[in-house]
Amino acid sequence: MIHLLNLLAAIALLVWGTYQVRTGMLRVFGENLRHVLARSMGRRATALLAGIGVTSLVQSATATCLIVASFVGRKLVPTAAALAVMLGADVGSALMAVVLSFDLSWLSPLLIFSGVVLFISRQDTAAGRIGRVLIGLGLITLALQLIVAATQPLTASPALRGLLAALPDEALLDIVVGAALTVLAYSSLAIVLLTAALASQGILPAEVALGLVLGANLGSGVLAMIATSGDAAATRRLPLGNFLFKAAGTLVALPLLGPLQGLLQQALPAPHAQVVAFHLGFNVALALLFIGGTGVVARLVERWLPDDAPDPARQRSSHLDPVALATPSLAISSAAREALHQADVVEQMLRGVLPVLRDNDLALAERLRARDDEVDRLYSAIKFYLTQISREALSERESRRWTDVVSFTINMEQIGDTIERVLQDIEDKKIRKQRRFSDAGMAEICHLHERLLANLRLAMGVFLDGHVRDAQALLEEKARFRELEHAYAANHIARLQHNTAQSIETSSLHLDLLSELKRINSHLCSIAYPILESKGALAATRLRASRLAELDELPHTP
Repeated sequence: MIHLLNLLAAIALLVWGTYQVRTGMLRVFGENLRHVLARSMGRRATALLAGIGVTSLVQSATATCLIVASFVGRKLVPTAAALAVMLGADVGSALMAVVLSFDLSWLSPLLIFSGVVLFISRQDTAAGRIGRVLIGLGLITLALQLIVAATQPLTASPALRGLLAALPDEALLDIVVGAALTVLAYSSLAIVLLTAALASQGILPAEVALGLVLGANLGSGVLAMIATSGDAAATRRLPLGNFLFKAAGTLVALPLLGPLQGLLQQALPAPHAQVVAFHLGFNVALALLFIGGTGVVARLVERWLPDDAPDPARQRSSHLDPVALATPSLAISSAAREALHQADVVEQMLRGVLPVLRDNDLALAERLRARDDEVDRLYSAIKFYLTQISREALSERESRRWTDVVSFTINMEQIGDTIERVLQDIEDKKIRKQRRFSDAGMAEICHLHERLLANLRLAMGVFLDGHVRDAQALLEEKARFRELEHAYAANHIARLQHNTAQSIETSSLHLDLLSELKRINSHLCSIAYPILESKGALAATRLRASRLAELDELPHTP
């Protein structure tokens, strides 16, 4: 029992090591990997090479498939080019299996020691993130050694040998088992390496091992299909096309397992070398065989999975793409785009305040207040989406952007609540009581409203681009807007002293409006703080005091 437990622990360590390397590489190169893939899809040859290179780094063809599938789903690249990338991705994964199959027992302690030193001493730097990758590689090589050690006592077990003796004549069963193990482990690389280790100890006959390898390749295709099962049809096309390649290759290789086993035994006496060589050869053969047929398969999957019909109940599709969660940089960009849509809804609400105030439009006020529910829904969706991103896989810059997106959505949600409250006050204190502002008071509120819209657009630009100059301009608007609010409140008090009837009737609403508009502006200006702080432009007093321009344009009405 203890030997079986040791084997399971070693397998778990192998899976964990591949996960550490994948997340570490995404943290170091995440956005660059995405850009490399995006730029390399113009031709099939470059797309193939890009798939090999990126997957060799992240050690997961499934991760590459999810990244590229998101590109296809957004109509950024054609399906045929994406299929070429996936053929290269499978070759890249197989190349890493070859590298990791060598006897690297001397390298494991060196990798782990170096990685831990780098990670602990420089955790928040690029060197620290590379340390995480080194730890993962060290764990993979250590796990392979532990698997070999744990399987040695099992080789003498008559029960185990009797169980495996029935498997060589059941190649289809071997393939199903290999595919199931790959789905459970979420890594075809880990299953191939495990199969090679077991074959080297004589636990797995060579033909069984080859069948498991075919199943691992098929399972990696199933994995991507499962991961995208709930997405739009355009996103599901790439995993389906890639699975078709693997299924066709498996059907071709299945009757050839016997002859291929004989050839491998003649060329490579070591069983583990036969397993990884078969895995590499299978994927290289797929790439060579199907690279010219990507266009045909693309048209086939596009016919099987046509674009989804537009849903009348949902006029827009969310930018929160679940597929993008596999790549943190892509997921954060998706969340930022959805946050900008949330800001668009807030802008529509804010724009509608003035017509409601001027025209006493109750119907418009109701529609605008209902839109706050949409702002709240978007806030909840973005927040939940961001919590699904692995914070450990984020670089320092991505982590700051993650925080910026959260802060932006919180401010937009609070602005939406404030606007809803303002609209309710206008209904209760002005429209239903049939009151109206003085011309001077209305002019002041219109002026503040106009500045507020301009500041909202500036805040959206600051969030999108992060320019320090724009962030400083936005923060300076906080003091400028406060002075305007104070000046207009003083003007209103002066009108009350002159017994202006309209000012007396709407005094409470007028002062509340000035206060609420200032509150909205404060939320907008707070968007500048993280940008200025990250650039070192935020002093202890936030911004060095500067003399504001004279407010000559203000209408001062006694």
